[in-house]
Formats: sequence, C-alpha cells, structure tokens
Amino acid sequence: MNVTRSTFNEVMVLNYQPADIVPVRGEGSRLWDQAGREYVDFAGGIAVTLLGHCHPKLVAALTEQAGKLWHLSNVMTNEPALRLAKKLVDATFADRVFFCNSGAEANEAAFKLARRYGNAIDPAKHEIIAFYNAFHGRTLFTVSVGGQAKYTQGFEPIPGGIRHLPFNDVAALEAAVSSNTCAIVLEPVQGEGGIMPASPAFMAAARRLADQHKALLIFDEVQTGVGRSGHLYAYQHYGVAPDVLTTAKGLGGGFPIGAMLATQAAADVLAFGTHGSTYGGNPLACAVAEAVIDTVNDPAVLAGVTHRAQLIRDGLDSIGRRYGVFAPSRGLGMLIGAPMSEAWKGRSKDIVNAGLAQGVWALVAGPDVLRLAPSLVISEADIAEGLRRLEVAIAQLVGAPKAAAA
Repeated sequence: MNVTRSTFNEVMVLNYQPADIVPVRGEGSRLWDQAGREYVDFAGGIAVTLLGHCHPKLVAALTEQAGKLWHLSNVMTNEPALRLAKKLVDATFADRVFFCNSGAEANEAAFKLARRYGNAIDPAKHEIIAFYNAFHGRTLFTVSVGGQAKYTQGFEPIPGGIRHLPFNDVAALEAAVSSNTCAIVLEPVQGEGGIMPASPAFMAAARRLADQHKALLIFDEVQTGVGRSGHLYAYQHYGVAPDVLTTAKGLGGGFPIGAMLATQAAADVLAFGTHGSTYGGNPLACAVAEAVIDTVNDPAVLAGVTHRAQLIRDGLDSIGRRYGVFAPSRGLGMLIGAPMSEAWKGRSKDIVNAGLAQGVWALVAGPDVLRLAPSLVISEADIAEGLRRLEVAIAQLVGAPKAAAA
C-alpha cells in the first residue's frame, strides 16, 4: 500500500500537524525518509530514543522476548516486569513500582495516589500544589495539574483542588503549602515550559515543606529521567529524593512504557483494586526497558552525557553569538534549550523548519525556545554535523554572521 504525508490528512484525526516528510528507517542518530534523504536526529522522539534508533541491545531484547511471551495482563505477573522493577528499586529511592504505558498514565497514577494518600489522613487534605508552565500529560487530570491554559481551554470544567504557583519561587511555595496539601508536584526541569531547571533552593524547599505538612513530594521525571540529566534520575543531581517519581519516554528507548516509583509509605495507599492498567508491565515493554536500564545505568555512559551536552551547548552558544538568534543555552544534561534572542522571540518553529530542510531535526519548547533532546550516546561526529547543518539553516534565515564567534 502506497502511503504519503497526504494520507495523514485523509485518515487521521487532525490533532497533530506532522512534518511534511515521512521517516521510514533509523540507525543511531540518523534517520531516512521515503525519498532516501538522511537527517541528523537532535529530537530523539521528544526525549524518547535515548540510545538512538534500533540500538542492537534493544533490538535483541525485543526479538528474544517476542519469541517467548507477549501479553498476560496483571492477572499474572511476568519475569521481565519483575526484573525491571527490581533494578529500578535497587537504583533509586523507591521501594515499589507500578507499570503503565506512558508518562501521562504514570502521572495519572501518581496524582490519584496523592489524593488517596491525603484522604486517608483527612478528607480536607486534597489540594495539589503545581506550577505554571508545567506539563504532565494530556489526560484531563494531568493537563489540569499542568498549569498551561492552552491545554485545558475547551475541556472545562476541569478537576478542582489544584493550585498553581510560579516555578522556582520559594516564597510563593512557603505561603501556599498547608495542612490541606496532599502533594507538591514538579518537574526538575520544566520541559514544555522552556527547559527551565529548578533551582537547588527550590527543590530543597519543596522537600522541607512536604515533610512539614505531611504531603507527598512528586517529581515528574518523564522527560528528565533515565540518564538524560547525567544521572539515572535528575533528583540525584539535586540530592533531593521525592516520595513518588514518574518515568516514561526514555525508559523504553522508543517502546511504550511508563512507571511510577514510590516509597513504601506512599505506595501502601494503592491497595488491591484501587488502580490498574491492562497493558502495564507488558513483557515486551519490560524486556526492552530492562535493556535500556542495563545500558544507561553505567558510569561511563552517564559521564558521556555530561560531555556530549557540553559540546552541544558550546556549539549552540557559538551559533547564537555569530548570528544573534539565541540567548545563552540552558538545561540539564542532554535536555537542552536555546532561548530565542529578543529579535527572534516567537520564531523557534522557523528555526526547526529551516533545520529540517537542511537535514537536522530539532524541537521547540514553546515559541521562544529551541529544544534538543538527542540520543545520550550520539557520536561526536553526529553532534558536529548536526550543528553544522543547523548553522547553515540559520545562516539562510539570517544572512551574514553578526560577529565572529568567541
């Protein structure tokens, strides 16, 4: 059957606007489209393909499991799920794991857990403290916690009992948390909100206030997790452990899987029958995710994340100085944002489109920030080539460099 980009407009729900090209093959940090054209992938499927496309260890794990067992449901458990859960518990603060299929589902589970946790103490203890410009998923509950009006408009009435505060504002947080707070929910780095890292003081205050008011501290590490920060999870960078952590995206390296990690005390409130997922803990997904964890949770790989991130940020900053399009880059590890300069506010998508035309795939984090979330093991040669293509694209948009690179 011959299908093209135009087929999308004929048969798909039009809630997406995909690029004009249709990729058909990937290897490492390169992609090829239907016409055979090659691209350097700086997008990583939105921070998902963290070991690149078709990594041999992930392909082997999936192929082996595909010949054994595909699905059981949670009427029974399975060996890949148990092995993966054990490795996640051993490597993190967590005592318990709940598997699902996506970041939104992991956050939905975490927010339900928070409400049930608070209700067990006092029915009035139901308020969730969250932050403006956060992103936690696309279910009605998760977009409501997310704090971006553009995602809830037209879907009212939205769930109540959620209070939004400015991110990184310790004073606002101290004034808001009370005995009615069941949870404080935050991303260590706001992804969709512009690649904004939390300050160490803000993270420490969130932990202190959660303890003081007997609330749960929930970290959404859907985008920052599984090595992207240079640690297995970003909370380890800050030295502040949550009570509940959500993870997905890179956990499966491209195979759909999500998980909620929790302390024993938090997990205890989700007793038998209180939550579930038909596909959660699927043997195929867990076998692949186990291979991801085995590969990523290695000191050499994690050190490589920090090194590669610096190469990319140095390159972006150099381009920014030469052409006047970027302010200094920011982020944590291989979750990198290049804010648009004042003259280029609102034009991040223009740079993405120009880059695509030159064979490099990047992302936006809103209209004012270019976002890069490539493979954690992208080669230095691919980094250099991707940056070269990006600079060609920007030169075509801007013209001559504004100044020599420092």
